[in-house]
Amino acid sequence: MEGFDDPGIFFSDNFASEDNSDRNQVNYQSIKKKFKEFLREFHEGNFNYKYRDGLKRQYNLQQYWLDVSLEDLASYDETLADKLRKQPTEHLPLFEEAVQEVADEVTAPRPDGEEELQDIQITLHTAAKPVDVRDLQSSEVSRLVSVVGLVVAASGVKAKARTLTVQCRSCQTTINNLPVKPGLEGYMLPRKCNTEQAGRPKCPLDPFFIVPDKCDCVDYQVLKLQEVPENLPQGEMPRHLQLYCDRSLCERVVPGNRVTVLGIYSIKKIGKSKNRNERGGGVGLRAPYMRVVGIVGAEDGRGNMGGVSGRFTAEEEEQFRTLSQDPDVYNRIAKSIAPSIFGFQSVKRSIACLLFGGSRKRLPDGLTRRGDINVLLLGDPGTAKSQLLKFVERVSPIAIYTSGKGSSAAGLTASVIRDPVSRNFIMEGGAMVLADGGVVCIDEFDKMREDDRVAIHEAMEQQTISIAKAGITTTLNSRCSVLAAANSVFGRWDETKGEENIDFMPTILSRFDMIYIVKDEHDEEKDTILAKHVMNVHLNSHSVQEAALADGELSLQFLKKYINYCRSRCGPRLSETAGAKLQNRYVLMRGGTREAEAQADKRLAIPITVRQLEAIVRISESLAKMRLAPHANETDVDEALRLFQVSTLDAAMSGSLTGAEGFTTEEDQETISRIEKQIKRRFAIGSQVSEQAIVQDFVRQKYSERAILKVLHFMIRRGEVQHRLQRKMLYRIK
Repeated sequence: MEGFDDPGIFFSDNFASEDNSDRNQVNYQSIKKKFKEFLREFHEGNFNYKYRDGLKRQYNLQQYWLDVSLEDLASYDETLADKLRKQPTEHLPLFEEAVQEVADEVTAPRPDGEEELQDIQITLHTAAKPVDVRDLQSSEVSRLVSVVGLVVAASGVKAKARTLTVQCRSCQTTINNLPVKPGLEGYMLPRKCNTEQAGRPKCPLDPFFIVPDKCDCVDYQVLKLQEVPENLPQGEMPRHLQLYCDRSLCERVVPGNRVTVLGIYSIKKIGKSKNRNERGGGVGLRAPYMRVVGIVGAEDGRGNMGGVSGRFTAEEEEQFRTLSQDPDVYNRIAKSIAPSIFGFQSVKRSIACLLFGGSRKRLPDGLTRRGDINVLLLGDPGTAKSQLLKFVERVSPIAIYTSGKGSSAAGLTASVIRDPVSRNFIMEGGAMVLADGGVVCIDEFDKMREDDRVAIHEAMEQQTISIAKAGITTTLNSRCSVLAAANSVFGRWDETKGEENIDFMPTILSRFDMIYIVKDEHDEEKDTILAKHVMNVHLNSHSVQEAALADGELSLQFLKKYINYCRSRCGPRLSETAGAKLQNRYVLMRGGTREAEAQADKRLAIPITVRQLEAIVRISESLAKMRLAPHANETDVDEALRLFQVSTLDAAMSGSLTGAEGFTTEEDQETISRIEKQIKRRFAIGSQVSEQAIVQDFVRQKYSERAILKVLHFMIRRGEVQHRLQRKMLYRIK
């Protein structure tokens, strides 16, 4: 009868009660059992036990991780996958325990010396559409989310304790195996030592210290993820997110890679501000970061192409194949490039070749030959060069647009900065590293400082960027095409100056496969058609667009996808007959430039070297790539030679044909240079002479007055001579 009058104690347990935790424990055991069944029993077809066999194979190869698809898990057990998505922090450790136990079964008996079972990490991947960094909301905290972005910085690999052993300073008591939560959160050591021994004073506050030798540690690395530039709203700064990778996920990616990351969106405490007057953030404020459980870059490290994923539907593939079979595909693509800009047929065709690119070749000795095509547009203002660059930025799957004045060498290649947390130096990739696998558009190329321009030499030919700064020595990939636009030295192209218009070193010019000199020529018929076209665009742009699409042009989005499809699925090579033809033409080209140099009695500003031969090979391959053909044939080589002829060869020759207006013969040219030499000889720097006196003096020597005025006009434009005293006197400056 005892206890019948016990009224019972009423209490409220604000935290988890014992029986509740027992219930959870039972629940967790059943979930773990389901995970084990999934690993053992999931199969595709009759006998392909994907995860069981994969686990055994990887364990024997000493790769202690297993990659699981969330879709496979969902097809096996929908509720299990849903739990893993919504409460990954509780269920991932269960999954890892389940893998451990299954691995114990499938790998037994293990060889001598390896009886101890290793820890196995689960990595996940999903085919769901990833979100942007700026779309992550607080409702996603501690759930599985998939994010797409660019890795811009990576820390070194460090160690983090999984279990701690602590010891009391005064009474030497040790507490073993204190579990530490994964992620960037630390661990609070206990404040008091609870062991009481008779005859000893109580231990003081904070007596514990960590025994490093008895801690169990794992590798971890912190990455910095930036939004992809294509999904960035206009005028916004790109947002960043910290990624925490551990164990096998370390060293998977390098700065510049585009990745799709699957992870647990977590929060960490905000560090206290250094300024004493400012109080640290409030108690509830937390900074977000992501615990990575799966990271997927593309096979060649180029990741998810901006806004165009690497996956294509069956209908799209059918459309692409139909387009590639069209005999007029090359003209249709060229027509679709910047349709609002009139003319420029050859330039647009070259840009089409640049977007598709040639084939990158890896030689047996480990060297690589680049497959990307570089194009330079030189010429007058107002010829729509920047518009073309802006269009390429929009149509290329990966593109970055920069301006010459606003870009430094470090901004284009890579910079070494101090990490605010660890105070170590880390490296951040610049524009050419982030555009890996795409196009860099550089406007105002001539306004760049000389030493900044030299920084991109290596990136343009070897397609790598080597860094040796602040104790960091490394090489980054920058497999990108360069499309640059520049003006002449004098602002406009000056026919009388010839080579002086080009203010670039031959070293950088030889790295461009095609160089176009774009002149604003006066021609009444042309001007009429151009004005009509511009008016048309301004008055009824919408109907023009619809008419153009009906005319066989491709829409921007379709062209972007087609470029991505061709670049990822096709790597054509030259056929033998085309190779033989190209070989002979190159020898003839070299002969032609040698004769031109002999006639002009000086070297050309734009050289023709073996690089130009490789350029023609690349252009031929890109033409074959547009048709999804495996080999570039003779017609491709003919078109590549034609493009090269109208671009680089014409530019090289026009530099040496220094014909002034009205003085096209060589004799007149000689006369002009003779007058200029005499004027400089008789007219010292810093002296002042009457213009009338000079003209009369030369007329007495039987020179024509027109030629003398022409020379004076050139000297004034070059800034060597100035007018003084109401334009009567001439003053020589240099």
